[in-house]
Parts: sequence; structure tokens; C-alpha cells
Amino acid sequence: MDVSNIQDPRSQGIMSSSSKNAQVEVIVVPFPCMQSHLNQLLQLSCLISSSYNIPVHYATTATHLRQVQLRFNSQTHLQNPQIHFHEFPTPPFLSPPPNPNSSSKFPSHMLPSFEASLQLRDPVADLLREISNTATRVVVIHDINMAYVVQDVATIPNAESYVFCPVSAFYMSFMSLKDHEAFQSLEELKGLSTIPENLPPEVLKFCTLQADYQSLAAGTIFNSCRSIEGTYLDLLEKEMSSRNKKVWAIGPMNSDTKGDKRKSNSRQHMCLEWLDKQAPKSVLYVSFGTTTTMADEQIKELALGLEQSKQKFLWVLRDADKGDIFARDVERSPLPDGYMERVKEFGMVVTDWAPQVDILGHPSTSGFMSHCGWNSCLESITMGVPILAWPMHSDQHGTAFLVTNILKVGLGVTICEQQEQIVTSSTICGVVKMLMASREGEEVRRNVEEIGGATRQAVEEGGVSSLELDSFITHITR
Repeated sequence: MDVSNIQDPRSQGIMSSSSKNAQVEVIVVPFPCMQSHLNQLLQLSCLISSSYNIPVHYATTATHLRQVQLRFNSQTHLQNPQIHFHEFPTPPFLSPPPNPNSSSKFPSHMLPSFEASLQLRDPVADLLREISNTATRVVVIHDINMAYVVQDVATIPNAESYVFCPVSAFYMSFMSLKDHEAFQSLEELKGLSTIPENLPPEVLKFCTLQADYQSLAAGTIFNSCRSIEGTYLDLLEKEMSSRNKKVWAIGPMNSDTKGDKRKSNSRQHMCLEWLDKQAPKSVLYVSFGTTTTMADEQIKELALGLEQSKQKFLWVLRDADKGDIFARDVERSPLPDGYMERVKEFGMVVTDWAPQVDILGHPSTSGFMSHCGWNSCLESITMGVPILAWPMHSDQHGTAFLVTNILKVGLGVTICEQQEQIVTSSTICGVVKMLMASREGEEVRRNVEEIGGATRQAVEEGGVSSLELDSFITHITR
């Protein structure tokens, strides 16, 4: 989109909550079942409420609100008087532990929480009606997986809705436009015919239900940046404009990815104290997000591979979140006997929640072995940290392709044809050394530092993502 003539809406005096003629209030409805979805929309809520002085209502279940607030990297932003938190009663659902020996890498233990999220339609509708009685316009921003829940926005005359897309524009364009001539003609996609998702039938049914209601939205917001995904955003924008829908790319949204590489607002975690003692750009960060549970055999191979590489590493080793993270089970201890003693001079293993943004932004961090969730990859790229891509399910294979084949800011641990196999310690040792101590790794590092600089510039004042967020605010306060 053309943002060259956009005025900064913060200087126009139309966003003030005290303005009787143009009072806009925003309701944000995240998908409560996954941490990255909760987190990204909380970041957006903080951006809108703090930068534009617009009242924002972040609405989700009490359990998941507690979860996202506890883990949020910037507690200061949660104190903004313009952001209001609404706790809905948590619908009852089963919360079984993850199954590390499941034949599918999708976290199927989360499916009961997916079904429970559909029960939020009535409380969301009640909140919509309540706020619409006093606001000139109610703007609903909802996760792509909550379209069914917010469908009643169509019955409220002064309300409108927008989809928030928490995955990459590349993945979304592939899934929706892969058969279009413009997409097929892209040179970097030659030979890419499919992206495995590994989704159970229940998830496909859930996504189909959401798709039936996504057409009610007036546009889509991406946590992405035209500096890195401009080609795919342009394709999506062209297709959506034909249906009178708008597109905005406003990422990266994380407040701590702007400016200085290290801006910690979280409590000092012991792993940060350990990083403080390491040499600059010497540590590989290993983490597979909140939905991955590895089999015991795979954990042992990974442990041995890291040990054999002799590279410094910080490994967050924890089971996938349950539907209710506060219903704790006994933690597994699948590491080989005597492992911690053998690696204590160059490795650290963390078994609880760790502050990822602070870790990626630490001067000692030099690489990131990741499941390739979009939020994690965007944080890593923005911090200038190269990625060892090890995707597991859903959109992660698409993001891994973007990281390794298109942006060239990472190296692959596995290939799609091997995704169901145990990755051996020798393979892991080899890719770790390649990233951390080889010419190929240095080239990837140069690429990510250049692209990371572009993403950081995009969110600075006058940057393309900053201008697009201004454009979105101007649109909803029109």
C-alpha cells in the first residue's frame, strides 16, 4: 500500500478517548489456546493503547489472561490506563498432558481447549453490545481462529472487525494463492509444490468453521514487515482488494525489538545471568516453543548432538503447554545420566519458562535452534540472530522454507522427507557446527544482520511498518 502521504494520526488529535465526536474503542479477541497467539495480540493492544491513546479491551478467559500477563516481556506496558482486561469465565475442558510418543507432532492434547474456545461467542457478544452503547465506533481485532466467536459484530451497526494473522504472509499466500499464475511465476518458489502441515482432522474442521466467518472482516493485519515479506504481502493485498478488503503489515510488534538490541523489562532470569558470563556471540539458544513435545529418544539425540558439537548452548527443555498451564504434572527427566555434569562448562539447560526476547537480544546469543513458529522467527530475525530451522507442524514448515530458502537467514536441521524420523546426534552436531563455526554460517549471519536492521528500521518513526500502523489507526478513526 502507498504510505508516503499518510499523516501521523498521533498529531491529529482524533484519537483521544475524551473526544466526544470521534470516540473509537478497540476490542481485541485473541485465540486463547496457544501462547504465541495470546502474546502477539497483547503486543498489538499495548501498541495501540500506548502510542495512540485509544482505549483497548483485551478479552479472553481468566486462565489464559493470567497466562499471557505472567509471561509478557514488558510488565510496564500492562499498567497503561488505556488498556482494559476482561476476564471471561474459563469454559470447562479437559487438559491432558502432552504425549511425547504420539505419531503426530501436532499438540493434539490441546484440542479440548480449541473446542472450548467456541463457547466464548456469547460473552464476547455481550461485551460488544456493552461498549457499542457508549462508543461512536467499536473496532474488533480478532485472531484468525476466533472468527466464529466474533460473528455477532455483524449485528451491531457501529461495529466493524479485522482479522489478525499471527503467521507469515508467505505461508498465507502459499495456502491461498499457490495455484495463481502470479504466485507460481516467482523464481524463489520453483519446485515448491506443497507445504506439510500435519494437522489432525479435528483441526481442519475447526479451521473450516473459522473460514466461514472470516469474510465478515473488513481487512487483515499481519505481524510482518514489507522489508522481508513485501512480495507476498503485495500478492495478498491484490487478491484481497478485489474483494474490497484491506491489508496492513505492522510488524515486528514486540516493543523490545525496537532500537537497542537489549532492553529488558522482565525479571532477571538465571539464564540471563549465565549469558552475562559468556563471550559475545558464542551461545546457541535452543527452544521449540510452547506446543512441541519431543520423544525421549529425540531428546537424547539432541542432548548428545549439542554435547558433541562443543559449542556453548542454552537449552530450554520443557514439555508443551497443557490447555491449562497452571494444572502442573511431574516434569520428565529424559536427559542421559550424568549429562549436566559433562556439559556444565559450556551448556545450560532450563526446564521452566524463559524470557525469549531477552535471550535473543543478549550480546552472547549467536544462533537459535527453533521450531520455526512465526513469532519466534520474527523475534530472532529482528534481533539479527540466525536460525537453525527444525519445524514440527502447522505453518512451521512454511516458515522454515521462508527462513532457509528465501530470506537465507537460517539453515535447515531436517528436510520435509525426514520429518517423521529421529534426527541423529551426528546430524545435529554437524548443523550446529555449520551455523556456529563455518563460512556458511557466517554468510547466514551477515544476511540476518542486514535483514534484521531493515526490520528494526521499519518500526521506527517514518518506517514502513510504523506508517502502516498509522494508516490503520487513521482508517478506524475516520
